[in-house]
Amino acid sequence: MNLKTNNTLSVREKIGYALGYGAANIAWRGVATFLFVFYTDVYGLSPASVGLLMLIARSSDGISDVLMGIVGDRTTSKYGKFRPWILWTAIPLAVTLSLLFTTPDLGSTGKIIYAYTTYILFTLLYTANNIPYGALMGVMTGDDKERTSLGSYRMVGAFAGGMLVQGAMLFLVAYYGNVDPRISVSPLGEETYKVTVLSTSDVENANIKTEDGIATFALEGSGEAATRSVSFGMKADQTYAFVVEGEAGLTAADISLINQKKGYSNAIYLMSVFLAFFMILTFLSTRERVQPPKAQQSNLKKDFGDLIRNRPWLVLLIIGLFFNVYNSIKQGITVIYFTHYLHDQLLSASYLVALMFASIAGAMATAPISKRIGKKRLFTYALLFSGAVNALLVFCGPDNTSGIFILGITSELAAAVFPTLFFAMLGDAADYSEYRNGRRATGLVYSAGSFATKFGGGLAGVVIGAVLAAFHYSGQDQTAIEGAIPGIIMLMSWIPAIIAGIAAAIMLLY
Repeated sequence: MNLKTNNTLSVREKIGYALGYGAANIAWRGVATFLFVFYTDVYGLSPASVGLLMLIARSSDGISDVLMGIVGDRTTSKYGKFRPWILWTAIPLAVTLSLLFTTPDLGSTGKIIYAYTTYILFTLLYTANNIPYGALMGVMTGDDKERTSLGSYRMVGAFAGGMLVQGAMLFLVAYYGNVDPRISVSPLGEETYKVTVLSTSDVENANIKTEDGIATFALEGSGEAATRSVSFGMKADQTYAFVVEGEAGLTAADISLINQKKGYSNAIYLMSVFLAFFMILTFLSTRERVQPPKAQQSNLKKDFGDLIRNRPWLVLLIIGLFFNVYNSIKQGITVIYFTHYLHDQLLSASYLVALMFASIAGAMATAPISKRIGKKRLFTYALLFSGAVNALLVFCGPDNTSGIFILGITSELAAAVFPTLFFAMLGDAADYSEYRNGRRATGLVYSAGSFATKFGGGLAGVVIGAVLAAFHYSGQDQTAIEGAIPGIIMLMSWIPAIIAGIAAAIMLLY
């Protein structure tokens, strides 16, 4: 291992590195949290087709991730092996993220083709960005303690980026999607009203509710059950009437009507600008210091042979897959859970922000705790604790928001340990391979991280899609939504907990 400079990293460089993962998580958490509900409730795709899309798109990730690791290890430039890729992919990744949440006017087949094309392109660009970004961590310093510290900064950046997109997204959707319709409210009885709405333009996917989210709406003549929010299509200059119950003193100013399609698109466009800006800052503020042994010859066959015999890497690959399925199920179902079970979509933004604060606290606590009890033991305990606490959400009713927040925050404190330790341990696996074989392939080793993240997210999409499809969920059918509530609760509580328990058992092999 050839170190050009001291192993100690400045706080400035650690923060600069962390910004890159903040940017990546604007993309990744934005997709993990909002794309499923966007595809089903706004774009009109079925849960099963979305789950299949996510699985197929992610199935090629094992190949693309390994190829990108190989390319990164063999890249030669004055900026290093891995840093240039962060710069080259910053703007293309931001543009592709925007395309995911853009909804061209297409037929059902056209929608599927567009979704597949943009989603696969997104995963490929994410690979070209994230594999080099992860490998950069392994060559910024050769000190394993500094690397664990850098991992904590990295995850703080990740959770800050996640907080930005998850906390602001729905409020931006409401802001950019404001329809500004004509609304009239006529009392029919105590806390019962007839509400009529009219828009001067077509709104393909409007969502109506009260600002407080308490009253229930029933579209006149539809025969559908009353719910706290209703999604429907509006024609220009056509009046729609609802019977609204459950709030006293209701006025037109208390009614919210949002164009979800326009709101989601404009909100993600803004987020994409931040993504590109943060990636460029990461490129400018970091340096590569750890170089392969000078005598090392480029030999792809030996690199793969070393990788397959690297037991710590193999175990980490499986662990990463499982904990990413665990986290992605929780992220992917949260907005649906709050929208259709608690009937308060905007409250999910507060919940996700609260989880991000818990994640930052958990990430910062990881380094000192791991020094005391070891990485393997801490990882195992965190998996068991987080899963067990998450399972308790099954006992929370729709009005028990305090209990939901407390359990979610507590579970997330431990869940923040997973990615923080995972990427630091991949660096250790690269060191182990060099110690044992006298060769170093950092990019190839770190390809496990990106593969586990993306394929785990794809498997999570399949699980969510399969469970919701089994309960006949349709995001644009209120009766189907009500019938799918038990499945939504399962996905929010004990299904992820089982996956965490399996991961903890596998960690014993590390």
